[in-house]
Formats: sequence, structure tokens, C-alpha cells
Amino acid sequence: HVQLVESGGGSVQAGGSLRLSCAASGYTYDRYCMAWFRQAPGNDREGVAALYSPMSDTYYADSVKGRFTISRDIANNTLYLQMNKLKPEDTATYYCAAVPRGFYSGRWGVLKEYAYWGQGTQVTVS
Repeated sequence: HVQLVESGGGSVQAGGSLRLSCAASGYTYDRYCMAWFRQAPGNDREGVAALYSPMSDTYYADSVKGRFTISRDIANNTLYLQMNKLKPEDTATYYCAAVPRGFYSGRWGVLKEYAYWGQGTQVTVS
């Protein structure tokens, strides 16, 4: 049973930083494409960043390039999202998502690519 649990959200002032974590269980981490999505009230859920094994290719939404960094700790089965220079428009609930490599078609920012989702963690930037 695959389970994803996000943590690390909170409230921060504009210009500040947060690091989100996604603890995964129930599968081998390095055989999955992992991603972070976010959803603000009234908006669609959108892709923020993704990391594709085994080459650790990374992808970012234009709105976060240069400010956010996605990474993973394979030994601890944890995905991270380091968020720097936060802006009020980054306010959203952030979700971790995963899909087995064999089922990933390359569309990292498409919700239906992903089979597994966490419950989300709230990020508020003021």
C-alpha cells in the first residue's frame, strides 16, 4: 500500500523560505516519478516541480524556477521541496504525487499522470 505524507507547511512572510517533505512508504522510491502540485482556493491544482528517476531529471513550473528546488533522499524515502523567496501568490495547499516509472508518459504537470497523492500541507505567504 503506497502512502505519501507531506509536512513542513506553515505561515511565512514574503521573501522567506520553507522546506516541504513528503515521506513515502509502500514502494521503492527510485522507481517512481515524484512531483509537487499546489492548489490555491478557487484555482485548479497545478504542477510545481517533478523529479524523474533514475537520472533525477527535474522539471519546474516557470513561476517557481530559480526559487524552488525539488530533491529526494532515497535512503529515507523522502521527497523535498525547498522554497525560497516566497511570494504571496505561492499561498496554496501543496501536494506530493507519485507514479511508477513504467506508467509515466512524460507529462509531469498533468494530474492524471499520477496514481498516488498525499493529503496536502498548507503554505501561507503574507
